Order: sequence, then structure tokens, then C-alpha cells
Amino acid sequence: MTDTSEGHRLDPTDWSAFEADLHRVASACVARLRAARELPWQAPPEDMAARVAITGRGMPTTDLFDRIATDIMPHATGNTHPRFWGWVHGTGTATGVAAEMVAATMNANMGGRDQGGAEVERAVIKWLHDIAGWQDGSGLMTSGTSQATILALSCARMRAFPSVRADGLAALPEMRVYIAAGGHSCVKKALEVMGHGAAAIVQVPAPMGRMDVDALRAAIAADRTAGRHPLAVVGTVGSVNLGTYDDLNALADVARDEEMWLHCDAAFGFWTRLADAPWRDLSKGIERADSVAMDFHKWMAVPYSAGAVLIRDETLHLATFRERPEYLAAGADGLAGGDWWATDYGLELSRSFSALKVWATVEGLGVDALGAQITDNCRQAAHMGDLAQASDVLELAAPVVSNLCVIRPLQGEALALAAQLQLSGEAVFSTTIVDGTSCLRAAIVNHRTTTADVEAAVRALEAAARDA
Repeated sequence: MTDTSEGHRLDPTDWSAFEADLHRVASACVARLRAARELPWQAPPEDMAARVAITGRGMPTTDLFDRIATDIMPHATGNTHPRFWGWVHGTGTATGVAAEMVAATMNANMGGRDQGGAEVERAVIKWLHDIAGWQDGSGLMTSGTSQATILALSCARMRAFPSVRADGLAALPEMRVYIAAGGHSCVKKALEVMGHGAAAIVQVPAPMGRMDVDALRAAIAADRTAGRHPLAVVGTVGSVNLGTYDDLNALADVARDEEMWLHCDAAFGFWTRLADAPWRDLSKGIERADSVAMDFHKWMAVPYSAGAVLIRDETLHLATFRERPEYLAAGADGLAGGDWWATDYGLELSRSFSALKVWATVEGLGVDALGAQITDNCRQAAHMGDLAQASDVLELAAPVVSNLCVIRPLQGEALALAAQLQLSGEAVFSTTIVDGTSCLRAAIVNHRTTTADVEAAVRALEAAARDA
């Protein structure tokens, strides 16, 4: 007797019932997006671990989806709420949710082969070249700027030492990579992963959050005298603490003079290039970079995770990562064909179709709408700064340059005040240190934020400070 379950064990036995259950899940997702204003972060229940413990027994999709909606969906980080400004968390859009469902349905491995999704990813990279002011170049979708930074600095090392793939690190001199003090830790992590260690990072003084170019030149000279190899300078395009931008043209001049690589850490700051003046001019000089890293899941509101790296030299990019064993040999025809295999440009062969949600966001919402939202967030940060300056219990800790506002409480302790507002659901600030003092930090990359939200949050912060 034939086993009719063979080949179908993992598919629904009743597709109509599954479709009905999936519609209920989709409705729950839409309801959550629609009600984002009423859904601030809430602490997970004490029995969260027990609720999600895996039994492995299996259950009907009706029960499974109910369990997801009840036990998991309510307990996210809360970054979809309009008063969430902690760290730099994007908010996600309905368009992105729909595209992600389609990508999961396609279940394409985007490492290579002749498939339409490769052209979608290439279209996204080409669009990024246009935004950056590049005439041509290479690039790749990544999980985020952290991965993109590893790829970029690997290319920098390959340009300086073409034998590194074959010979490893043993014959290389000590490397040095220069970044503004307070620059993102992903650069340090990248150098650790690449085998150079944390000592390879040189933090250059950055008064008012901007790298001191004279101090950079002096640091490079000192390292050359000591026999070290200055590999790259990292320009910060939107600093994580203050939202400041390095003078990229000045850094490009240094990189040219010193025959170094210029990498731009533009995780969220890249997107001011879509904004109105004066914010769109903050990243002048990025068109001269050798590499740029950015995220879509922050200021572009694409659901997590989605980032990208741009590499100026495609030949170098391929030389750094391309590896084609016999089982990945390209074919002239059939599925093994295709002119562009993403695996040739990075570390991963198995890759998700993250380009689709980016493509859908840009095509569906339009560049004008995205740029207007980025402009709004910069104006909202400036307004928050004005309110802090006018307060009797708050002060502005640093000038507002882009979308970050850092507030120093004159009463109470910043960490305690931030926790109080988070727990009450009134607003989510994170904290940072400015001039040795703990401050509250709002990184506004939230497309649901309004001016009224900013004003309500500052009033709540003032009330908490007065009661401290």
C-alpha cells in the first residue's frame, strides 16, 4: 500500500484551513500595525521562558498561530511605537511586512544562480550608488552595518596586501584603523574578527563629535614612525551618540595623501541624503569614499534586518571574497547560470531575499515620501532641543545636528528617569555620556513620530525630573 503522506508530511493537510488561519494571522499583524500608538514596550511576563519552551509535539496551525499572537507578538521591543527613540531602532512599515511574507513564500537562496531576485538586489545596489553620488561600483546586501564593516575592511586589507587570502596574517605588519572618538563599536569588532585585535583601533579626538583632522594626521605619522601600517580611516556619517558628521572631504584628502582606504560608517546618517537642506549636505564627500556601510532597518523603516555595503572597486571586491569550488561552478545555461552571484561578494552562500522589502519600500512609498519623513525627524529633534533649552529642569547637552537630541537632566539621574518613562509607556529614551555626565538620548528615526509626541515626551520627562 502506498504511503500517501510521503512528500507531504510538512505541508498542510488542508490548504483551505491553512489559508483561513493565515488570513487570521495577517489580520492580527495589520491590527498591531494600526494600533502602534497604543502599544508601547511592556516588560515580558515572568513566565515568558515557560510560555515558549519547545515541546516538539506538534499542533494544529490554528492553535499554533493563536499561541504566537498571545504569547509572543505582544512582547517586542516596542520600537513600532511613535515615542520610541531609544538607541537607533527603525519602525517598520506595512509595505515591508507584505514584502517579507512574499520573500518567505518564494524561499529563495540569494547566494547565487540564475534567478530574478538577483536583479532586484542589483537594482537596490545601483540605486544606492546613485544616492551616494557614485558613477559605478560594487556592493552587496548584508544583515546590517556590522557585517558590512567586516566586508569593507577586508577589501581594504586585500588592496594593501593582496597575498592575505593565501598567506594569512603572519607576514603582515601591525594594522591601524582610525575613527573618531565615540565611533561605533562595530569597527572594533570587525578588526577583532579579522584577527587584528582591538589594539588596531585608534580613536582620534573629536571635539563636538567631529574628528580632528590635524590629530588624525599626527596619529598616522606616529604610527608610521613606529613601523605600523595605517590601513584605513573611518568617516562617521551620523554618530551614534550625537548625530554628528565628520568632514568627509577632509578625510578623503588625508586618505588620498596617505594612500589609505576611506570607509564611511553611514548606518543611519546616509539617509539624510534624501532630506531637505541643510541636512542633505551633511554627508558631502561620501562620493569620494572607497566603501560605505548603511542600514535600511533604521531610518528607512524597512523591517529587520537589512543593510548594505558599497565597494568602489568591483575587481577588488571579487578578489577579496570570490571562491567557486566545483559544486558552485557557473554554467552557461540553466539555473547554474547568471552573471551575478552574491556569494562572490561576501561571506555567505545562504542568504535571504532581503532586497525585496527594500525594493518594495522604495518603489511603493517613493523617495519623496521617505525623504520628507527623514526631514520631519530632523525638525522634530531640533524642536526637542528647543524645548529642553527652555526647560527649568533640563538642558541640551550638545547641539542638535541631525536627528539626535541629547538632554541632560538638572534634577534626577538620567538612567533612572529613562527607565521610569519606559516602564510607564510614556516614551523610550536611551542614555549616553556627554562630557562625563549621564544624559538621555533620543535618536528619532521613527516615521510615526509627530511634533505632539515630542512635546508630550518632554513634558513627561520634566515631570519625572521634578519628582526625582
